[in-house]
Amino acid sequence: MRTDCEQLVPYLTDELRKVADVVELPEFGTTEDDLVAACSDADVLLHCYTPVTERVLANAPKLRGIVKYGVGIDAIDINACKKMDIPVANIPEYGEETVAEGAFMLMIGLAKKTKPLQAHMARDGWAWPTESVLGNDLAEKTLGMVGNGRIGKCMARMAGGFRMNLLCYDPYVSAEEMAAQRITKVNNPRELCVRSDTVSIHTVLNDETRGLIGTEELAAMKDTATLVNVSRGPIVDEDSLVSAVLGGRIAGVGLDVFSGEPLSHEGHRMSEIMARDNVLLTPHLAFWTKEARDRLMDEALERCMELLHGKPLTVLSKDPRLTSQTKNTVMGGFSVASGRYVL
Repeated sequence: MRTDCEQLVPYLTDELRKVADVVELPEFGTTEDDLVAACSDADVLLHCYTPVTERVLANAPKLRGIVKYGVGIDAIDINACKKMDIPVANIPEYGEETVAEGAFMLMIGLAKKTKPLQAHMARDGWAWPTESVLGNDLAEKTLGMVGNGRIGKCMARMAGGFRMNLLCYDPYVSAEEMAAQRITKVNNPRELCVRSDTVSIHTVLNDETRGLIGTEELAAMKDTATLVNVSRGPIVDEDSLVSAVLGGRIAGVGLDVFSGEPLSHEGHRMSEIMARDNVLLTPHLAFWTKEARDRLMDEALERCMELLHGKPLTVLSKDPRLTSQTKNTVMGGFSVASGRYVL
């Protein structure tokens, strides 16, 4: 059973069809009832975004495990999976460089006024050096990152090459570990926002991080600063963010993720700011490159084959929600599809 068939992963589904019947459901329009019905006879659930609730799991008596073909597992009821001994694995490192590049694209696009420049070129064929398109250097500016995981580390390395000063808030990484990356650790999100010229989000969504960047943190940012989020929409309080943009309290925002997806020009929280020159939005596709998709398909296939052949599911992630699983799993090392150390 595969959810979210809008995401094209042809090699993965073609290979799975050689050994199993593959039922596919779309992300948008699929209800909990639809998923319950589709999973009633499923051995493996290949999952992306569609919520997997306790009710879905309770009505999937043959389910051997769940493979998230991606990183974030916030749409899966992990506690229910543990109660029912249903193992879960994600693909934690297929796209860390790719997603960091997406974040960097948004950061540099805001700094260089890409959106208004492109509008001028499309409309007039040229743009003159006016205040409205006066950009900013990244060199010597301060990048403040929330999270020092795989993607955060990649972002830091890229920004260091641009001679940016680096700060990071991550309560689970020591100051010494950060110093080895030429990053200064800060103690709370507000301090990060006060000191940064760009705040970039690189953490998972969980109970600790939901709404982590809220009204107080946004109010603490410089009015010349920008915010970038390629992680999960709810990490930032979107109502407060929209108000900050409309009120000119921050200089710009670049987002690849949103609390409600997909976006629309009317009736969505982002509708008010979508057209603004200082707002760059991409449709949750920072991960979507040929190279990243190839890595994703290879490794997701490995995990599915483990389940289909009755083997324990290999968990390569360091996420404690996954590493704390004790049934039908093995904890492995790093592996981009074949040829990597696993056990």
